[in-house]
Amino acid sequence: MLATSPPTSYAEAGFTIIEVLVALALVAVSIGAIGAVMGGKTRGVRTLEQHVALMQATRTLMTIGIPSRAQLRSGTSTGQAEGYRWTIDVSPLDGDWTVPDGNVPWAPELVRIRVESPGGALSDIRTVRLTPRPSE
Repeated sequence: MLATSPPTSYAEAGFTIIEVLVALALVAVSIGAIGAVMGGKTRGVRTLEQHVALMQATRTLMTIGIPSRAQLRSGTSTGQAEGYRWTIDVSPLDGDWTVPDGNVPWAPELVRIRVESPGGALSDIRTVRLTPRPSE
């Protein structure tokens, strides 16, 4: 076995203060970069959660807030629930929807649903519903 002699001067004794400071600086930069990435991911998750909540409020409004076809009439209705403000606009669908020589009992109505979250995000969905044509 080869024996080594102990260091004879301070230069050979271990890490210098400069080397320790450089290592600490690298660790600090790495921790800062990891923190920045985690902060960005947290903001992204929060934004996604808010979007999902807005879409769920819009979906709920579409299923329970729109009157049945027999009761659906042109006009605007508004309301607020759990901090979400909503508006439902019902209007005749643009275009000529007459059927020549036809007695069609239904007329298309454009239903526009707007929901605004407490944070200000907006969902705007449009759909078409067939409503009973008024008797002439």
